[in-house]
Amino acid sequence: MEMDKSCPGTVEPILEILDSKWMLLLLFELFNGNRRFGELRRKLHPISPKTLTDRLRLLEGKGLVTRTLYPGVPLHVEYDLTASGQGLQPIFAAMWTWTQEHGAYLRKETNEINQTD
Repeated sequence: MEMDKSCPGTVEPILEILDSKWMLLLLFELFNGNRRFGELRRKLHPISPKTLTDRLRLLEGKGLVTRTLYPGVPLHVEYDLTASGQGLQPIFAAMWTWTQEHGAYLRKETNEINQTD
């Protein structure tokens, strides 16, 4: 498959999102269904509340996540992926497949680096 020469510029917006610290793990959590803010904090520990809020707002602003406020006591907020957000799943699946097929040397290098630290 030949890549379109405009590809790097075309995919830059999604790379900016995925390149943010915590973003891959956050999206992975949301692929498994809607989550409350507190659930996400526990799953992504030690993420700070400010960082989690910033990441969720970015995803919401890009149309990848919806935020639903449920009034009552206690008040709670749930986050869900939109159809566009769910559309990112094939990217994650492709990364997983590539890693299974070609990534053994990456895991080996990472282990060697960690052992020498």
